[in-house]
Amino acid sequence: MIKLALFTVTYCGLWYRGPALSPEEQIVKAKELGFEGLSIETKRPIALPCDLDKTRRRNIKEMADSHQVELCAVEIMSNFVSPIIEERENNLCMVKEAVELARDLEVSILKVFAAWTGTSRYEGLGTYEFANRIFDYKRNFITSNEMWRLAVEGIRETAKWAEEYGITVALQNHPPVINYGYEDALQMVKEANMDNVKLCLDVPLFVDQSDEYIHRAVESCREVGIVHSHYGSHSFNLAEDGTVMIKRGIYPWMKADRINYLAFVNELKRIGYEGFIASEECAPVLENHKPQGIDVVDKRVKAALKYMRMLIDTGREPKIRLV
Repeated sequence: MIKLALFTVTYCGLWYRGPALSPEEQIVKAKELGFEGLSIETKRPIALPCDLDKTRRRNIKEMADSHQVELCAVEIMSNFVSPIIEERENNLCMVKEAVELARDLEVSILKVFAAWTGTSRYEGLGTYEFANRIFDYKRNFITSNEMWRLAVEGIRETAKWAEEYGITVALQNHPPVINYGYEDALQMVKEANMDNVKLCLDVPLFVDQSDEYIHRAVESCREVGIVHSHYGSHSFNLAEDGTVMIKRGIYPWMKADRINYLAFVNELKRIGYEGFIASEECAPVLENHKPQGIDVVDKRVKAALKYMRMLIDTGREPKIRLV
């Protein structure tokens, strides 16, 4: 059975007006909302590895166990492709610490990016705009082929560290370097050629949302292994009568006006996927361009969870309203 997890980026204090929730608070939140798991992002103020000593790590694990919330993944904001040597080496140190955090939390999956552009805070909220511009500028000093090669090398090095502890490295199909879709991520996993390198496959990152393309994606990735996934809560909300509302057209790279989660979940069920799909809210929470509070995040998370739970349990969508 596919299981659902809360991803800690959702309540990290960057995307809404309100406090960040600690790992312990997010374990309680995940249990209260009805998630089976918690996926942990290695970033302040939640879980930067150097901030969590052995005692804190043990307490987090024990608390998760006592609440019957599985710590299903550690997710690192890795960037293996900088043209600056020291940045690449700093990244490797960060990744190695994330491997050790996963070991201490008894987590079997470490999710990585080939490249992550970064996040900034502006006027109190997180933004990707500045980091994207800086990343694009740095691309002037390195070829696309060299970035690809560095990413493969970095993933292999990560996998060697992870292998010692029985940890699987899950490469997310997330730009840059990797293009939208599944094809580049699949090729990179094949080139890494390590038994413990698999895929984190996210359908929101597909340009083509047709049933046919999603079938081809899942079937093509089946052999190398899909071990983790995400869905976005930011396109969901609840009407007063409890109807799930889905906002159209919020993903500019997509041909469709909404994500075909129905086909994706049914394809995962078809191949016998028994891992987690993690709920994430990872962009500014705005209404009429005004920042909103944690209460709006809660509504979105609950709406998306209700929707995904019915897909998993019945293979059908609940009653929805497109807005």
